[in-house]
Amino acid sequence: MTKPPFNYEIPAEMRDMAEKSVDQAKKAVGGFMSAATKAVSAAETQADSVQANGKDMAKKAFTYAEQNVSAAFDLAEKIVRSRDVQEVMQHQAEFLKSQMSALQSQMQEFGATLQTTVQKAATEAQATMQKAASEVQKAASEATKR
Repeated sequence: MTKPPFNYEIPAEMRDMAEKSVDQAKKAVGGFMSAATKAVSAAETQADSVQANGKDMAKKAFTYAEQNVSAAFDLAEKIVRSRDVQEVMQHQAEFLKSQMSALQSQMQEFGATLQTTVQKAATEAQATMQKAASEVQKAASEATKR
């Protein structure tokens, strides 16, 4: 493989500074994700059946978000350690390929879970409506007997 005509070296000091910035940002986002997860968990303690399904969906969404943020930070760490632009571009291409695959899997799994959740909610709603209709019919029947 031939080398590009220009080799733009990234100074070690710049990589060190960028690496420290990435580490600080990673810690900040990790703290936010932890706080958000705790907030969602606290809000879901009062959940009924529909909320329990929502809890599963929220957990999946947070898991996906954590995976995607982690992958982005992994990329950032690789980029700040890169020695030249070609290496940066290689890391970026690998990241895009793996993220497209991950996002496709996440969306398929999320879609299947959402479909199951909607079907379950619809079934429960139908059962509730049938029970309510039966109770209304029973009450109407008793009222006409009087």
